[in-house]
Amino acid sequence: MAAPDEAAVQRLRQRLAQAERVCVLTGAGMSAESGIPTFRDAQTGLWARCDPLQLASEAGFRADPGLVWDWYQQRREGVRRAQPNAGHLALAEFARRRPGVLTLVTQNVDDLHQRAGLDGVLRLHGDILQNRWLDPCRHAGGCRADPQQPGRPPACTVCGNLLRPGVVWFGEALPAEVLQQAEAAARKAQVMLVVGTSGAVWPAAGLAAVARRGGAHVAILNPQATEIDDDADEHLAGTAAELLPRLLAPVA
Repeated sequence: MAAPDEAAVQRLRQRLAQAERVCVLTGAGMSAESGIPTFRDAQTGLWARCDPLQLASEAGFRADPGLVWDWYQQRREGVRRAQPNAGHLALAEFARRRPGVLTLVTQNVDDLHQRAGLDGVLRLHGDILQNRWLDPCRHAGGCRADPQQPGRPPACTVCGNLLRPGVVWFGEALPAEVLQQAEAAARKAQVMLVVGTSGAVWPAAGLAAVARRGGAHVAILNPQATEIDDDADEHLAGTAAELLPRLLAPVA
């Protein structure tokens, strides 16, 4: 796919400059520019022999919690080493310059948008740096882990309940309130940018169609074609770090 011509970039810049409601959906490609491998790319070495459902499902975790926990610990180390790229910084600067205009929805489970300075991010797939209990607490005082005995994974010192990564696994529902807020932002948007996602993961991929039905101008920013190109008004070939600083810079 050829790079977008300057006229297309400038037209979209003008739309963004004039819009009072902008919704942006970001995906794994944006984090990959900061060195965080995509889910599939993270399955290297020992992990290459694992079925994805083994590493990212409740059943896989229950079958071998130590294996899954170790994989997520490795991924967490990579997230902590990574730094926000120019695309993250451009979004945060746009939000500071035009408060109340931007709603950022992400499929990514890292914290790069937050570290770039963006507040109020709608995280559809959870937070890899946080944990939650696998099962409901089974006693009145609530589950608790002993930080002196971390375990792989840590377990409740009273009932043995396990901690699990705070992400959405295969077969699990997205957080209902977050999804509702994302859909509302898409419906109200005048411009929607879909950045760094192949459009293969639902229901996040459906937000582009929601926005377009609501009257938004939908632009996909991705180096390759996506599965939802037909739901967009235009596709600009390029990465987040390449295109977002150009599109979101102030218009003279």
